[in-house]
Amino acid sequence: MSSQRDIRGVLITVTNGRLLLPNASVAEVITYSEPEAVENAPDWLLGRVRWRGWRLPLLSFSRLAGWSNEDGHLGAKVAVLKALGGNSKLPFFAVLSQGFPRLVTVSTTALVESHDIKELPLGVHSRVTLNDDPAAVPDLLSIELLIQKALGNSSQAA
Repeated sequence: MSSQRDIRGVLITVTNGRLLLPNASVAEVITYSEPEAVENAPDWLLGRVRWRGWRLPLLSFSRLAGWSNEDGHLGAKVAVLKALGGNSKLPFFAVLSQGFPRLVTVSTTALVESHDIKELPLGVHSRVTLNDDPAAVPDLLSIELLIQKALGNSSQAA
Protein backbone atom coordinates (compact mmCIF):
# COMPACT_ATOMS: atom_id res chain seq x y z
CA MET A 1 0.00 0.00 0.00
CA SER A 2 1.51 3.34 -0.98
CA SER A 3 1.58 6.26 1.38
CA GLN A 4 -0.04 9.59 0.58
CA ARG A 5 3.42 11.11 0.93
CA ASP A 6 4.89 9.05 -1.91
CA ILE A 7 5.63 10.97 -5.08
CA ARG A 8 6.50 9.89 -8.59
CA GLY A 9 10.04 10.69 -9.54
CA VAL A 10 12.37 10.27 -12.48
CA LEU A 11 15.93 8.96 -12.37
CA ILE A 12 17.97 10.46 -15.20
CA THR A 13 21.31 8.78 -15.90
CA VAL A 14 24.10 11.20 -16.79
CA THR A 15 27.80 10.47 -17.23
CA ASN A 16 29.14 9.25 -13.86
CA GLY A 17 25.90 9.79 -11.97
CA ARG A 18 22.13 9.90 -11.70
CA LEU A 19 19.72 12.77 -11.12
CA LEU A 20 16.49 12.43 -9.17
CA LEU A 21 13.70 14.83 -10.14
CA PRO A 22 9.95 15.01 -9.55
CA ASN A 23 8.13 13.45 -12.49
CA ALA A 24 6.20 16.71 -12.98
CA SER A 25 9.42 18.60 -13.80
CA VAL A 26 10.07 16.52 -16.95
CA ALA A 27 8.11 17.80 -19.95
CA GLU A 28 9.34 15.24 -22.49
CA VAL A 29 12.25 13.01 -23.44
CA ILE A 30 13.53 13.40 -27.01
CA THR A 31 16.26 11.83 -29.12
CA TYR A 32 19.61 13.58 -28.99
CA SER A 33 20.55 15.68 -32.03
CA GLU A 34 23.66 17.80 -32.44
CA PRO A 35 22.97 21.15 -30.75
CA GLU A 36 23.52 24.55 -32.34
CA ALA A 37 26.66 26.06 -30.84
CA VAL A 38 26.41 29.01 -28.43
CA GLU A 39 29.34 31.40 -28.76
CA ASN A 40 31.54 31.89 -25.69
CA ALA A 41 29.45 29.43 -23.67
CA PRO A 42 30.94 27.47 -20.78
CA ASP A 43 31.81 23.86 -21.64
CA TRP A 44 28.75 22.52 -19.75
CA LEU A 45 26.39 24.46 -22.05
CA LEU A 46 26.46 22.20 -25.10
CA GLY A 47 24.37 24.50 -27.30
CA ARG A 48 20.70 24.79 -28.21
CA VAL A 49 18.33 22.06 -29.37
CA ARG A 50 15.02 22.53 -31.14
CA TRP A 51 11.86 21.38 -29.40
CA ARG A 52 8.27 22.37 -30.28
CA GLY A 53 9.29 25.71 -31.79
CA TRP A 54 11.72 26.55 -28.95
CA ARG A 55 15.51 26.65 -29.08
CA LEU A 56 16.33 25.20 -25.67
CA PRO A 57 19.69 25.45 -23.95
CA LEU A 58 21.15 21.93 -23.60
CA LEU A 59 23.43 21.30 -20.67
CA SER A 60 25.72 18.54 -19.59
CA PHE A 61 25.00 18.13 -15.89
CA SER A 62 28.12 15.96 -15.55
CA ARG A 63 30.33 18.78 -16.79
CA LEU A 64 28.54 21.39 -14.66
CA ALA A 65 28.97 19.32 -11.49
CA GLY A 66 32.56 18.39 -12.36
CA TRP A 67 31.77 14.67 -12.59
CA SER A 68 33.09 14.19 -16.13
CA ASN A 69 34.46 16.13 -19.08
CA GLU A 70 33.05 13.61 -21.53
CA ASP A 71 29.48 12.92 -22.53
CA GLY A 72 28.64 9.77 -24.44
CA HIS A 73 26.29 10.27 -27.36
CA LEU A 74 25.52 6.69 -28.42
CA GLY A 75 21.89 6.18 -27.40
CA ALA A 76 21.80 9.57 -25.70
CA LYS A 77 18.48 11.23 -25.01
CA VAL A 78 17.54 14.75 -24.01
CA ALA A 79 15.29 15.37 -21.02
CA VAL A 80 13.30 18.58 -21.46
CA LEU A 81 12.74 20.11 -18.03
CA LYS A 82 10.22 22.72 -16.96
CA ALA A 83 11.98 25.78 -15.59
CA LEU A 84 10.94 26.88 -12.12
CA GLY A 85 12.13 30.48 -12.18
CA GLY A 86 9.15 32.00 -13.98
CA ASN A 87 11.27 33.47 -16.80
CA SER A 88 9.00 33.61 -19.85
CA LYS A 89 12.05 33.66 -22.15
CA LEU A 90 13.34 30.41 -20.64
CA PRO A 91 10.33 28.27 -19.64
CA PHE A 92 12.22 25.03 -20.46
CA PHE A 93 15.78 23.80 -20.67
CA ALA A 94 17.28 20.45 -21.62
CA VAL A 95 19.68 18.03 -19.96
CA LEU A 96 21.71 15.39 -21.78
CA SER A 97 20.71 11.91 -20.57
CA GLN A 98 22.31 8.54 -21.14
CA GLY A 99 19.28 6.55 -22.27
CA PHE A 100 15.67 6.88 -21.18
CA PRO A 101 14.93 8.26 -17.71
CA ARG A 102 13.34 5.75 -15.32
CA LEU A 103 10.09 6.38 -13.42
CA VAL A 104 10.39 5.63 -9.69
CA THR A 105 8.24 5.93 -6.60
CA VAL A 106 9.86 8.12 -3.98
CA SER A 107 8.76 7.37 -0.43
CA THR A 108 10.06 8.86 2.79
CA THR A 109 11.26 5.42 3.90
CA ALA A 110 13.20 4.72 0.68
CA LEU A 111 14.85 8.16 0.36
CA VAL A 112 17.87 8.98 2.52
CA GLU A 113 19.97 12.15 2.35
CA SER A 114 23.65 11.19 2.23
CA HIS A 115 26.06 14.13 2.18
CA ASP A 116 27.80 16.90 4.00
CA ILE A 117 26.57 20.28 2.71
CA LYS A 118 30.19 21.40 2.18
CA GLU A 119 30.90 18.69 -0.36
CA LEU A 120 28.10 19.38 -2.84
CA PRO A 121 29.23 20.23 -6.39
CA LEU A 122 27.85 23.10 -8.44
CA GLY A 123 24.22 22.53 -9.43
CA VAL A 124 23.55 19.88 -6.78
CA HIS A 125 20.96 20.57 -4.06
CA SER A 126 21.57 17.29 -2.23
CA ARG A 127 22.93 13.77 -2.55
CA VAL A 128 20.51 11.00 -1.76
CA THR A 129 20.07 7.26 -1.92
CA LEU A 130 16.77 5.90 -3.17
CA ASN A 131 16.34 2.20 -2.39
CA ASP A 132 20.15 2.02 -1.97
CA ASP A 133 20.78 3.64 -5.40
CA PRO A 134 22.86 6.85 -5.14
CA ALA A 135 21.54 9.95 -6.93
CA ALA A 136 21.81 13.72 -6.87
CA VAL A 137 18.90 16.12 -6.56
CA PRO A 138 19.74 19.04 -8.86
CA ASP A 139 19.36 22.66 -7.75
CA LEU A 140 17.16 23.67 -10.68
CA LEU A 141 16.85 27.36 -9.74
CA SER A 142 20.63 27.78 -9.56
CA ILE A 143 21.03 25.92 -12.84
CA GLU A 144 18.49 28.22 -14.50
CA LEU A 145 20.42 31.27 -13.25
CA LEU A 146 23.70 29.82 -14.56
CA ILE A 147 22.08 29.17 -17.96
CA GLN A 148 20.66 32.72 -18.10
CA LYS A 149 24.08 34.15 -17.21
CA ALA A 150 25.82 31.99 -19.83
CA LEU A 151 23.30 32.93 -22.52
CA GLY A 152 23.57 36.61 -21.54
CA ASN A 153 27.35 36.43 -21.90
CA SER A 154 27.07 34.69 -25.25
CA SER A 155 24.58 37.20 -26.67
CA GLN A 156 26.79 40.12 -25.62
CA ALA A 157 29.72 38.51 -27.40
CA ALA A 158 27.75 37.83 -30.57
